[in-house]
Amino acid sequence: MTERWTPSSWRTKPIQQVPVYPDPEALQAVEEQLAGFPPLVFAGEARKLKKALAKVAAGEAFLLQGGDCAESFAEHSADNIRDFFRLFLQMAVVLTFAGASPVVKVGRIAGQFAKPRSAPTEKIGDVELPSYRGDVINGIEFTSEARTPDPRRQLMVYRQAAATLNLLRAFAQGGYANLDNAHRWMLGFVKDSPQSGRYQELADRITEALDFMRAIGVDPETHPEMRTTDFYTSHEALLLGYEQAMTRVDSTSGDWYATSGHMIWIGDRTRQLDHAHVEYFRGIRNPIGLKCGPSLKPDELLKLIDVLNPENEPGRLTLIGRFGADKVFEHLPALVRAVKAEGRTVVWSCDPMHGNTVKAASGYKTRPFDLILQEVKNFFAVHQAEGTYAGGIHLEMTGKNVTECTGGARAITDAELQDRYHTHCDPRLNAEQALELAFLVAELLKAERAGKPRQAEAAE
Repeated sequence: MTERWTPSSWRTKPIQQVPVYPDPEALQAVEEQLAGFPPLVFAGEARKLKKALAKVAAGEAFLLQGGDCAESFAEHSADNIRDFFRLFLQMAVVLTFAGASPVVKVGRIAGQFAKPRSAPTEKIGDVELPSYRGDVINGIEFTSEARTPDPRRQLMVYRQAAATLNLLRAFAQGGYANLDNAHRWMLGFVKDSPQSGRYQELADRITEALDFMRAIGVDPETHPEMRTTDFYTSHEALLLGYEQAMTRVDSTSGDWYATSGHMIWIGDRTRQLDHAHVEYFRGIRNPIGLKCGPSLKPDELLKLIDVLNPENEPGRLTLIGRFGADKVFEHLPALVRAVKAEGRTVVWSCDPMHGNTVKAASGYKTRPFDLILQEVKNFFAVHQAEGTYAGGIHLEMTGKNVTECTGGARAITDAELQDRYHTHCDPRLNAEQALELAFLVAELLKAERAGKPRQAEAAE
């Protein structure tokens, strides 16, 4: 692409997955108002994340990325944010201690309000209305008023994201993340779960290690890295008008940064090479992600990498595979080989959620936990076979005790989905299931670092 880039140059390109607003003047007024608001994140923070992701690309750290399918106005509360952050800390500790790997922590939070949809409209009975596209665009209630795209929702998103970031920064830097609190991070329902003994054993080992370190003079008071943590935010940058309004010039470098989140990504439905989303992303300097689904061909991926990371900058680009457990071996190896052969530096991450969505007999959309585990195992197996590094996982999860994905240690059944099915969009792992997955990934990481061969397990 030789055309000059500006934050608005995407407007000259074809675009997918955007709503039609009935009042363009109201939309423009909102975007102008947002453009005058303070940034949500800062360029220096985004650069720090990029450096951390460069270590992931080099095989020296692991990316843990996860959070809500779609954040909502209704579920915004301090308790929900705390429970999510606490679960994230639990998973990171499992991966760091049991997997012997530093962990880069990136939440799908403080900005994950827009969702691509497979159809522009939804029909119930004889009534057909626009599809729900996330709270930043319209409401989930099946009424004409709620489903009409409303630009004022973007202002609500900004304020909720700012409040969420404020609390997350306080948790990460204010002592809540202190490793001495490892035992206190236990969620109530994890204590009673089949995984509780496993986590308790790990927490006891961490306490022993901390006691030893304290005995030789290393403690959280003298080493702040033991009582704080770096936590970053991310989301799919679907609504480009909002993203443009939040795009700012960094005063220290003169580069453009998206200040709506530290890392943003392009979805599998909006990665067309000559379309608006790729155009917008090529000009910002944040670390970015690209979802890679079964339809992506190796030559197309290389062209996208050329546009999105022409300087082959380590930490700039994370490729997030989302194939389905039974399609990993069919599609991922060719992509990995092509990228490796061209010497491109990327982070390879696994999204085991989106390719494993099924409709249960009860009518609920769900994701079988066994298939999620299998996709992660297959992802690691491919990278082992290709001599590349399986660098991360990308999950839809919640700190709440929901029943949205079947299976797991507590063996949630189809009949139990109705008990606590709270998602506004796609089914999420609950805290127990997410923690169980973290233990599996820790074992795979440990084996990878030890250079032990793993048997590739085909999905059933």
